[in-house]
Amino acid sequence: MHEIICPHCSKAFKIDEAGYADILKQVRDGEFEQQLHERLEMAEQDKRNAIALAEAKLLNASQQAAAAKEAEIQTLKSKLEAGAMAQQLAIVQALSSVEKERDELRSGLARAQLEKALAEKSLKDKYETQLKDRDEAIERLRDMKARLSTKMVGETLEQHCETEFNRIRATAFPRAYFEKDNDARTGSKGDFIFRDSDESGTEIVSIMFEMKNESDRTATKSKNEDFLKELDKDRNEKGCEYAVLVSLLEPDNEFYNTGIVDMFHRYPKMYIVRPQFFIPMITLLRNAAMNSLKYKTELALVKAQNVDITNFENELETFKSAFARNYDLASQKFQKAIDEIDKSIDHLQKTKEALLGTDRNLRLANDKAQDVTIKKLTKGNPTMAAKFAELKDDRGLKDV
Repeated sequence: MHEIICPHCSKAFKIDEAGYADILKQVRDGEFEQQLHERLEMAEQDKRNAIALAEAKLLNASQQAAAAKEAEIQTLKSKLEAGAMAQQLAIVQALSSVEKERDELRSGLARAQLEKALAEKSLKDKYETQLKDRDEAIERLRDMKARLSTKMVGETLEQHCETEFNRIRATAFPRAYFEKDNDARTGSKGDFIFRDSDESGTEIVSIMFEMKNESDRTATKSKNEDFLKELDKDRNEKGCEYAVLVSLLEPDNEFYNTGIVDMFHRYPKMYIVRPQFFIPMITLLRNAAMNSLKYKTELALVKAQNVDITNFENELETFKSAFARNYDLASQKFQKAIDEIDKSIDHLQKTKEALLGTDRNLRLANDKAQDVTIKKLTKGNPTMAAKFAELKDDRGLKDV
């Protein structure tokens, strides 16, 4: 018999072997089931824990990978943002440079346009002033001409030029000659002749002037070219270097209104000017001639020296010719005397006379040769006299 205590009421009761075995079996089966259940619960808990741990590890790994990926993404984003900022900065700098250059160009263009506008306005004002002055001058001249006869108009232009010249003669042209051309022996004459010379009297420049004008009431209007041929003739006949026509003819012709007009293609050294260029024309030609005055002086000196040398050479040739002629005469007579001696002793007297004649000719020739001195050869020849004087001083020669 087995005694079993009830776990609930704590009472002891006895059971037989069969009952005990059956209870024990039930107990064992119950414990086994319980243990099995507990083991299953524990396995399930371990599984859940393992799964939770695995999930935690996986989550941690995933979080770490995500964090690394996020860091990489942030790095790439930082690099991209830095590149974008650098690119944006470069674009901004480039745009700033371009905009600055554009602004400078705009400023320069505006300044150039302003300068151009000012220059155009200044030029316009200048020409308008010149046109106004010219129109006023033309109007004054027309008004003056309307009140004068044709003859008086011409005389007034001549008087104007003469007055203008005399006004500056003392200061600008103290040695100049400027007078009316009254010499009509060749059939014609100009209006005025201008000549200027240096201190030694060498002519610097000479100009033949002709003044032409006409009244508005004249039926037929003359042209400047109508007077050029006669002016060129007067220039040549009076020995003037230049010819200048001072003209108020053809007042509307812009070719003559522009200033000094040269007519070299028609006549040499000829000009046509308006009255306002009368004095400047004289000054221009005189100053140009002053530059060549030095060469003119040197040329005159060389010509004078050439004349002196030519005279000396001519005198020397004359002496040589006379000496040769006397020598030839003496030689002929001497030869004749020898021939006479060879022919006959009877001709001795004739030979003697021939020899005497020869002696005389030789003596004459010798006298002429002895009579030739440097003083005689250089007489009237200052150039050669100076040369021999220099030679004498250099060699210490006595006067011969």
